[in-house]
Amino acid sequence: MATKTVVVLDYGSGNLRSAVRAVERTGVQVELTGDFEKGLAADGLLVPGVGAYAACMAGLKEIKGDRLIGRRLAGGRPVLGICVGMQVLFAQGIEHGVQTDGCDEWPGVVERLHAPVVPHMGWNTVEAPEGSQAFAGLEGERFYFVHSYGVREWTLETNDRTKAPLVTWARTGPTEHGGDRFVAAVENGPLWATQFHPEKSGDAGAALLRNWVATL
Repeated sequence: MATKTVVVLDYGSGNLRSAVRAVERTGVQVELTGDFEKGLAADGLLVPGVGAYAACMAGLKEIKGDRLIGRRLAGGRPVLGICVGMQVLFAQGIEHGVQTDGCDEWPGVVERLHAPVVPHMGWNTVEAPEGSQAFAGLEGERFYFVHSYGVREWTLETNDRTKAPLVTWARTGPTEHGGDRFVAAVENGPLWATQFHPEKSGDAGAALLRNWVATL
């Protein structure tokens, strides 16, 4: 059987080598590129992202990355967004009063976290829903977060017309101290995304990436 291929999308967003190495360890063939056709042809597309929402969207549009994501999803081809690569999948981002349109694969707004300490940085547990493929075998595990913004409300309602996305939540701190809740991950058919960094999350992150690769 041919080795599966994954493109890590290079659109100028930070150091991507750790993501490439982490996916390579799952046994697939990985290429770091911003080429549209290669991104379209690969079995899986990983969309990373660090820094400001507006800058990431500008870089993504410069290589037609938003169109690439849409084309892949229209054909049911897997996409995984990580950190700001997850945030840009939502309709809008608001940073420092500036509103930026996202890829609009999901409704919702990326906004500053309502937390005593921002950024939310370090290891945290998540509340994964029953039936999650991403978190299969990872109940109670911790993942590495570093972010000041997130999606605090999930607004997509399917009204039972189609299978509802599986949404995983996390908090910026203990509930008893008023920790703010935000979306930590989403599984929506071929589109998966995580707010945390699986490539920086040790064995748990490696297992989640293997779970994603198993769907390719």
